[in-house]
Amino acid sequence: MSRSSTMTIRLESDLKDRLDKLAQATSRSKSFLATEAVREFVELNEWQIQEIQAAVDEADTEDFASDKDVTDTFSKWGVNAD
Repeated sequence: MSRSSTMTIRLESDLKDRLDKLAQATSRSKSFLATEAVREFVELNEWQIQEIQAAVDEADTEDFASDKDVTDTFSKWGVNAD
């Protein structure tokens, strides 16, 4: 099991109330729910940043789709790429 540490955050009153209700409805602790929410947020943002960096790297090496590839793709969907 990984080690954990304590972090204090400030929540708007309305958000805290909603978290309290969700914890009660799911029989989970507020800490568990907050940890899951932060984990999902971090994972999503890490993924987005990695994808953006990969796209920037491709652009830096001028790894672009050819005009024919773009036209073929749009044609497949019935859209004029011009």
